[in-house]
Amino acid sequence: MTDARAGRRCHHVLNPLNAVLYFSPEFTQAMRGIGLDTDDDAPGSFFGMRGYFAARSAAMGAVGPGTVTATFFNFSHELISRHIPHAWAIASPAQVLAARLAAADLMLRRLLGDEAVGSKEMAEAAELAVRAAEGAGRSGRPLYAAEADQPWAKAPHLALWQAATMLREHRGDGHIALLSHAGLDGIEALVSHTASGRGFTTRAAQTIRGHSAGDWAAAQERLRERGLLDADGELTPRGAELRKELEYETDRLAVGPYERLGAEGTERLTGLAGVFAGAAVGAFPQGLFGK
Repeated sequence: MTDARAGRRCHHVLNPLNAVLYFSPEFTQAMRGIGLDTDDDAPGSFFGMRGYFAARSAAMGAVGPGTVTATFFNFSHELISRHIPHAWAIASPAQVLAARLAAADLMLRRLLGDEAVGSKEMAEAAELAVRAAEGAGRSGRPLYAAEADQPWAKAPHLALWQAATMLREHRGDGHIALLSHAGLDGIEALVSHTASGRGFTTRAAQTIRGHSAGDWAAAQERLRERGLLDADGELTPRGAELRKELEYETDRLAVGPYERLGAEGTERLTGLAGVFAGAAVGAFPQGLFGK
């Protein structure tokens, strides 16, 4: 398979299955259950940040805030430092990973129903997704490599969730390398992506990623100086072309797992996962995506 766009299409239906967990009540309850609730999140936060930072970084072990900032890329270091490493004094990485998987189980059963969870289609989707996820290289992919070291769940729906997580982190690791190569820091990457209309709303991006209005405005000004953003905060033609190029190159760097499946296997996984992802897409909070 040479068309990296097929890998992107498959990623776009798998990723919601992974990402929606962090917005779910099951995840919030699971993190509270191990003591990772917090009352100092910004007003209007979409989820608890301490649990999120711990859950996404736990596969790397009890890492410090610098490692989380480096690998998550577009979050405020100050926000991360309020929660990491404090989270590890409350719950170990192993406890966090177990709670995360238990939350994924409950969430998928609620969203999809027990019949879909136990279906032959789920088993087939999981088999394909696991095969793809195991076909990616670890070199230069810290978040993917950490997730790849975790044991597979026996239940197909949980293996599918793990595979979706691994593929998301694999793509993200490559994307971060490209953003750095393009000379974009974390907040500049976030501002330019938001300006494209394909990511979070400005409010959601600032709230979830922990950036002040002043930091956001400063990043916009730096992008204007480079000719990537106009006076109204919209992408210039040059900025739009850069975002397009970044997505194209990200597809190219992320194609390996899908090449392992081949064109037919990738199309089959896209179709199967697309059915399940429909329920996940509808579970995201209102006001999260768009400009």
